[in-house]
Amino acid sequence: MTHPTASPRAAGPSAAERAYQHLKQAILEQVYPGGLLISEGEIAEAAGVSRTPVREALLRLEAEGLVALYPKRGALIRPVSAREIADVIEARRLVELHAAERVWPRRAEIRADLARWLTEMRRAYAAGDVTALMAADRAFHATVVEAAGNEILAELYHRLRDRQLRMGEAGFRLSPGWAEVVLAEHAAQLAALDSDDPAAWLDAVGAHIDNAANVLRNLR
Repeated sequence: MTHPTASPRAAGPSAAERAYQHLKQAILEQVYPGGLLISEGEIAEAAGVSRTPVREALLRLEAEGLVALYPKRGALIRPVSAREIADVIEARRLVELHAAERVWPRRAEIRADLARWLTEMRRAYAAGDVTALMAADRAFHATVVEAAGNEILAELYHRLRDRQLRMGEAGFRLSPGWAEVVLAEHAAQLAALDSDDPAAWLDAVGAHIDNAANVLRNLR
């Protein structure tokens, strides 16, 4: 008689990955605010890992521009500057407008996904769930960028949105009426996507990024 072979347990994330995810989320949500100097030991204790994986995580975050490392002292959470805001918005505008132009001939392929994410945003807004609202907003934008088919630009875009989250997608929490504006502007993008005018689509995408930039600047 044969006995079924037990399935191996799915391996969970490594200690370095856990440390990376813990620290990155804490930075983006400003649990660790800009200007804070934090030690490897503090991070290791909070993440429940040893110091070695913390060092690996910090190297990744340094490469992403979120921390600066100081030997024997720890990691400085990089504060957000007005220059960083300007640079991120400029880079984001270049990537998103390029992607929007590329997807126009195949716009029917992404229309249903964009409508689904807009519906999710409305649902989250009605429920007062800011975290879900921000996640759906990010997915709406990422759908366009990823559909353009350039993996390097898609990866860059996600890093840009990470940095913008740290600067102030808190705008959803701190800027009165911003969520309603975002919903209206995404609806306008869908309407432009349904038209026969690519210029209207690009104008709608660009206007939305420019309005987000103004909110970020005003939150400083």
